Amino acid sequence: MTADRTLVIEAPQASVFEYFTDSARWAAWWGAGSTIDPRPGGRVYVRHPGNVEASGEVVEVTPPSRIVFTYGFDKGQPFGPGASRVIVDLERVPRGTRLHLVHEFPDAASRDHHVQGWRYQLSLFANVVTNEIHADAGALADRWFAAWAEPDAAARAAALEALAAPGVRVRDRFSAVEGVEELTLHIGAAQRFMPGIRLERSGEARHCQGTVLADWTAQGADGQPKGRGTNVFTLDADGRIESVTGFGAP
Repeated sequence: MTADRTLVIEAPQASVFEYFTDSARWAAWWGAGSTIDPRPGGRVYVRHPGNVEASGEVVEVTPPSRIVFTYGFDKGQPFGPGASRVIVDLERVPRGTRLHLVHEFPDAASRDHHVQGWRYQLSLFANVVTNEIHADAGALADRWFAAWAEPDAAARAAALEALAAPGVRVRDRFSAVEGVEELTLHIGAAQRFMPGIRLERSGEARHCQGTVLADWTAQGADGQPKGRGTNVFTLDADGRIESVTGFGAP
């Protein structure tokens, strides 16, 4: 009896694989105290909430694409240590990494008991991985806002190329542009019609699996507030900005 889960995580394959081979990262998505020894015969240990403990051993490791390990509960219910097998395959795809997990169980009841558990655990996993990949999301938003205030076109283009994908898409009440070249020219025009306006991030940026919300305020050349709003950034697996949608507050 097997449970089968597939999802795409917007992170590089090697980075995703580290969460199956590094004990600190393993514990980040399983729970404090969980460990893994990433070599054939190495111990797998999971401490679930409520001090429920599970263990097994690593069967196969092929960096950065495959790991196989056994798994079971130390108290023997619903099955004992090492009584099931987990197979994880990672594949590089355009959006990041496709994770395919197959969990082989001793019986159907055990499988049914774990279906929602894996749905939840891999959702948590995706968040933990992408939180590390995009740990500087706030600084990225700051660099984006700074590029909109850069008066030199060459410097502005270089700044945008460093933080955004070549085909970056921008949508707001005054923008419907695509690509760094178009965006560089568009920002220059905005500076002519709205001289001295600067956007600054307001509060902490909020991140979830490659989507970032950053509130902003607009300051005039006289230092007075001219407006506020929120930008929604989508990031690619390498941490670059793929698209931005801006919402001005009423």
